[in-house]
Amino acid sequence: MTAPSEDGLRAAERRLQAAQLAGDVAVLDEVLDERLVFTGSDGLLYGKGDDLHLHRSGEQKVTKVEEEDLIVLVHDRTGVTCFLGQLAGTFKGTSFAARMRYTRTWAFAEETGWRLVAAHASML
Repeated sequence: MTAPSEDGLRAAERRLQAAQLAGDVAVLDEVLDERLVFTGSDGLLYGKGDDLHLHRSGEQKVTKVEEEDLIVLVHDRTGVTCFLGQLAGTFKGTSFAARMRYTRTWAFAEETGWRLVAAHASML
């Protein structure tokens, strides 16, 4: 594994986006840290198991992830990505389409590379 870098973190963020779009639970399992805390746009907290279940069960299907802007910050082994973009799909049988802002906090380790440890979503 290489040293932590903005390019590496940008690649990890885009790998996450691609896995969400494909519903690729195996990649999501690799990218999401066991300690993940996600604050949804509903204000509730979710963990890695919640996210994997939604994709594995088909309760959430993402059909569009269109990045408008991505800010990437790295400090030592911690990184932050700020995603702005359009998302669409279905959630528990209901269609959705929204412009979203995600702020994600990542941790880097030689064994695993960048892994997502915390995130917050806001609808715009």
